[in-house]
Amino acid sequence: MVGRRHDSREISDKLAQADQLAAKGKTQREISKALGVSVMTYHRWKKMLRSPVPSMDDESDGGVNGGSLSQHKAGSEQLIRQLELENAQLRRLVTDMLLEKLKYEEQLRARQEPRLRRPEKG
Repeated sequence: MVGRRHDSREISDKLAQADQLAAKGKTQREISKALGVSVMTYHRWKKMLRSPVPSMDDESDGGVNGGSLSQHKAGSEQLIRQLELENAQLRRLVTDMLLEKLKYEEQLRARQEPRLRRPEKG
């Protein structure tokens, strides 16, 4: 079965409909069937709309009622920038640690060299 791409307007409309069905006590399977998507797609859409980093001006719980896709996209772009900064810091830390490790290995080799030589019998 070939998948179908839904635009953001259609996703938000379907998720609003899903919220109404959930308020009526429908199960996730029944909700996804009513929306015409799989349960996994329904979960992915809900996860996509949850904000990973809550902003100061967003008082919502990250659901459909709290914001639009453009707000969530801006939040994810901010998260990506934050993660890139954190990755750069971690790379620097790892590089420093590797340089320190090499320095210690060289010192260890220098200490062990005299022990490895055997005295010549004369």
